[in-house]
Amino acid sequence: MLYRKIETVIEEHFQSQSKKVLLIDGARQVGKTTIIRYVGQKLFENFIEINMVEDVLGNQLFSNVKTVEDFYLQVSMLAGDKMKEKENTLIFIDEIQAYPHLLTLLKFLSQDNHFTFIASGSLLGVALQETTSIPMGSIRKVRMFPLDFEEFLYANGLNKIFLSNIRKKFENLETLDETTHHKMMDLFKKYLLIGGLPYAVNAFLETKNIQAVREIQNEIHDYYAVDASKYDVDNKLKIRRIYDLIPSNMENKKKRIIVKEIENKKGKTFNDYSDDFEYLIGAGIALNVQAISNLTFPLIESAGKNLMKLYLNDVGILTGILYRNNIRAILDDQKSINLGSVYETVIASELIAHGHKLFYYDNRNKGEVDYLIDDYDSLSVVPIEVKSGKDYTVHSALNTFVQNEEYGVKKAIVLSNERQITVKGKIIYLPIYYLMFL
Repeated sequence: MLYRKIETVIEEHFQSQSKKVLLIDGARQVGKTTIIRYVGQKLFENFIEINMVEDVLGNQLFSNVKTVEDFYLQVSMLAGDKMKEKENTLIFIDEIQAYPHLLTLLKFLSQDNHFTFIASGSLLGVALQETTSIPMGSIRKVRMFPLDFEEFLYANGLNKIFLSNIRKKFENLETLDETTHHKMMDLFKKYLLIGGLPYAVNAFLETKNIQAVREIQNEIHDYYAVDASKYDVDNKLKIRRIYDLIPSNMENKKKRIIVKEIENKKGKTFNDYSDDFEYLIGAGIALNVQAISNLTFPLIESAGKNLMKLYLNDVGILTGILYRNNIRAILDDQKSINLGSVYETVIASELIAHGHKLFYYDNRNKGEVDYLIDDYDSLSVVPIEVKSGKDYTVHSALNTFVQNEEYGVKKAIVLSNERQITVKGKIIYLPIYYLMFL
């Protein structure tokens, strides 16, 4: 069983005895069902699991359920012997987006307080728009992502004591010894190859076979693309085209979405595709990084809507598309291979998994900085630059950004393969693996 941080979130929610229904949102294949099933069976004597996608394809028992009583009646047909008391009965509604009206019903199931409930699904943002009444105040929505780097380290045998010591080194800005650094870099490069999709991680742990891992990643990538095209029959080709363009866009200098490339039509604007972008982002299969040109804190106040980058939600999928079964492109630091888009992707997935909204700095006169995050402790913005090559100290745009007194920057971070931690003015140079503590 892979260690997932969200396990603690789920357990604490149940232990708090909150009347809200916990709703786990996230892209398909990130492990939502597995972790809920694991915690549910561990904490509750009576665990009832109902997959609504299977119900849609089967008996459609829940297709017309409108009341709490109707819902209980249908559940009793499947697992009436397990419907005991609230304290020992958990009903898990999986893939709840298949029946948007059940999202409204969660409010009344919560108020009835007869059993404990948890739900999961993908495309919940879209599904909530289709409900007659959004159950505000009755649900707690938490988004789940693929394994982050720290979870990947646990999967590969590192323990809490080791990682606790590494965290202390990070907090004290202490450089790791060469042996530990090489171990961390080796695992980081493997993470770039494998990514964080549970099926891919398990395949790697069990077989150490990159072809087996790539087959899983390709299958999931194709599944995401097909699933995306089903969202809107009239626009399915546009959504699929935008999704397919993500890897090639990341190889461009600006890495931004170029609207005219989507359909090769003149006169099209960002707004013509806003719903398509929203679907890909809402489904969790693409990560959006919004442009900031004039800085204010918090960043959301100055985000531009018409300039953004899209990244794939899993770095393993990206390296599979770019390099297929050739692992040397990642492991050997080949000079002919530019890993910039790969490094930017892993930073994007890591930051969003840690709760950060994603922004980057793009100013025509002052250059571009890879990422900006809000630091609520210092009430300031932290710029982050990611360097995959040897020239990690070359960053003119970041220098200009930090020196701008109007921005009030207190610190900046440069992530690279370099082992040594150094501080030059406001800029902190960190090894790339410390991204897990940002």
